[in-house]
Amino acid sequence: MIAFTLNGKPVQVDVSPKTPLLWVLRDTLGATGTKFGCGAGLCGACTVHVGGEATRSCLTDVGTVEGKSVTTIEGLGTGKLHVLQEAWLAEDVSQCGYCQPGQIMSAAALLAAKPHPSDAEIDDALSGNLCRCGTYPRIRAAVRRAAGVVR
Repeated sequence: MIAFTLNGKPVQVDVSPKTPLLWVLRDTLGATGTKFGCGAGLCGACTVHVGGEATRSCLTDVGTVEGKSVTTIEGLGTGKLHVLQEAWLAEDVSQCGYCQPGQIMSAAALLAAKPHPSDAEIDDALSGNLCRCGTYPRIRAAVRRAAGVVR
């Protein structure tokens, strides 16, 4: 059994420690907000937080999160929308929406580390998250909007 905290709640899973965290989250624990994109850690759709750090769940063996805290898009807000999710809606960021959970999780890690990032810092922090729809200007605007609120 592998035990860790998922979105503030303790969980235990009986899977191989080499199983990618992405599949444990989606298939075993039902946290389907985390998306499969490329399976190689290149697109960012599977980004979650492990111990507060943005992490590609497709490349992370579940055994490495034993005893750690994992946060998915479902756990980002505490009973309501997170300020980034509100900013995403206000800026009308999503088109297809597939990459957005990973984009938001990467942006949340950025704002936790740097509450008022520059545009260059936003671009750098989200450079590993690909958006096929090309909504990058609206993504940056949403991060800037949230930075005005996030403390």
